[in-house]
Amino acid sequence: MAFMMYLIPDWILLLATCLAIATGAVCWLSRRPVSPTQETPLLNNKVYFFADEYLIDASAGAPELPDCAPNTSDWQRLQQLLISRFPDFPDNFSKIRSQGQMNFVAQADDDSATVLGEWIDGIIRVELRETADDTGQIGQILPTGKELETLRTAVDEAPNPIWRIEENGSVGWHNKAYADVYEKLRRGQPDPSRPLFSPSNDHQASGQIKRMSIAVSDSDKSYWFDVSTKKHDGYYLNYATDINAVVDAEVAQRNFVQTLAKTFAQLSIGLAIFDRNRQLVLFNPALIDLTSLSADFLSGRPNLFSFFDRLRDSQMMPEPKNYTSWRHQMANLVAAAADGRYQETWSLASGSVYSVNGRPHPDGAVAFLFEDITAEVTLTRRFRSDIELGHSILDALPDAFAVFGSNGVLIVCNTAYRTMWGVDPDSSFANVTILDATRGWQEKCKTNAGWGDIRDYVMDREDRAEWWTQVRLETGDVLDCSITPIQRGATMISFSRPKPDPETAQKQNALIETD
Repeated sequence: MAFMMYLIPDWILLLATCLAIATGAVCWLSRRPVSPTQETPLLNNKVYFFADEYLIDASAGAPELPDCAPNTSDWQRLQQLLISRFPDFPDNFSKIRSQGQMNFVAQADDDSATVLGEWIDGIIRVELRETADDTGQIGQILPTGKELETLRTAVDEAPNPIWRIEENGSVGWHNKAYADVYEKLRRGQPDPSRPLFSPSNDHQASGQIKRMSIAVSDSDKSYWFDVSTKKHDGYYLNYATDINAVVDAEVAQRNFVQTLAKTFAQLSIGLAIFDRNRQLVLFNPALIDLTSLSADFLSGRPNLFSFFDRLRDSQMMPEPKNYTSWRHQMANLVAAAADGRYQETWSLASGSVYSVNGRPHPDGAVAFLFEDITAEVTLTRRFRSDIELGHSILDALPDAFAVFGSNGVLIVCNTAYRTMWGVDPDSSFANVTILDATRGWQEKCKTNAGWGDIRDYVMDREDRAEWWTQVRLETGDVLDCSITPIQRGATMISFSRPKPDPETAQKQNALIETD
């Protein structure tokens, strides 16, 4: 026991001495002078120490070696870290050991960094030398193991296809989305010699987005993608975005617009739609026929003021009384149309009559509809003239007439009726019914049981036959009252003076001839 206690301090002393020697060697190696060929001052050197293929130490600023497949040596992990930037870096340490010292230059022209590999007394020292000119690339080209894993996962899990095209046109690499799309559309595994997408050289050189379609095997359906290409040294990186939904929407919109255009082309009403900037965006052939404006003028997308100015110049709208207020009137017209309040009838110098309506449309657009109502207005005027002529004929008759509808309301009467009974139904706000009329007749006539029968006859729709009765006025005069059914359940009631019998009429005529 005493012997063991005596040996412990010697072992501790030996271990401390070894650690001190190793620390001094590392410090001495890491502080070696820079090669005289290095003209630019070093920035944040990164140093690794290897014993054969095993990493034994690294400086504080050296990037962490990436995680690789099992049984991958430390030297191979270092090579994976540097290979994208220094493709000449060897996958075996024996080359550096045989030559003693090797320099490796970065591949990119704008990258002045170098890697120095040295064999020193059984230890391989690898130093990454980066200058101030390479600060923009530090940490970007040399990802850590976790960063590299994250990047790989992000690319493989990307929902859109990503692939690399070599200079010979073959696919050098692709992500999982590319393989999924390839299998779906080509019914097989990706073939490097047959890319799924083949952008032209011009497209690859320009870097612009190109829309491409791929037909499905054994089907007439096509899938659409937007393909963009980025050119790099010796290869092209390609990115595809699925735009089937966009293409389907565009096709549906185009079909809808074509359907609308065909529908508008068949309309007899002229249509002019102005967008929110008041530019003409849509018109139909009927507008050309109604306004006599040329198709070239309308196709040039005139603004709303130019459109109405051209209508005024061609006398296709009423001439304004005061042209200085023309613009103000147009502004009011647009405001009314935007609210759906614009509706006017234009009487043109040619005798035509147009009905013009303004209607609001989505997104601030305004639509104007032009309809030729000349025939309708002419027919209405003719009907009105015929009605006025009929009224004048009724007013010229000596007998008093009144027509009641099937609901018992007075429809029309002549001047003789108004004079006989001292009434003016047109001046009344309320409807005059058969009950109101018979009450007025009773007031100026002696008692007569026929008034009730007349009321019942007017309201009854069955067993309607023409009949007449006599009524006596308070003055003693006798009137013949005729009740005649007419169309649609209406009834005409007339009052006339009794005609003398033939003998009396003959005597009266003889007296007139004697006189």
